[in-house]
Amino acid sequence: MKYSEAKQGRIFVIRLEDGDIVHDEIERFAREKSIGAASLIIVGGADQKSKFVVGPQEGRTTPVVPMEHVLDEVHEIAGVGTLFPDDEGNPVLHMHMACGRKSATITGCIRQGVRVWHVMEVILFELADTTGVRTHDSETGFKLLQP
Repeated sequence: MKYSEAKQGRIFVIRLEDGDIVHDEIERFAREKSIGAASLIIVGGADQKSKFVVGPQEGRTTPVVPMEHVLDEVHEIAGVGTLFPDDEGNPVLHMHMACGRKSATITGCIRQGVRVWHVMEVILFELADTTGVRTHDSETGFKLLQP
């Protein structure tokens, strides 16, 4: 386990609008508001053709080969995530969403491109006085959080 401490900074209430790509809009907002790090919660609707990473093809093999799931219809969503800068100072959102329609649910990472269906509501909790940064891990290919 690795950890660091942070203090709570500003809190933002955000409404994403129809057609927005979630990670693009949140990362742009973070740059505009000089948000270095944050935790987020989100609710709303994901449009058809939104793309999710839903796991690696094989559990513990390298290289990691992600699997993609594309929504065939509109889904209700609930998600949580973190935002930390990469080693070049760019904000990088890591968010997972659970997406449901009727009696089926899928859960995955949004980094492939989730499009808003009408509205998503985000509460962004800024983390102040943190040293957290995402750095490239050559073994997995991920940008891993270094607290």
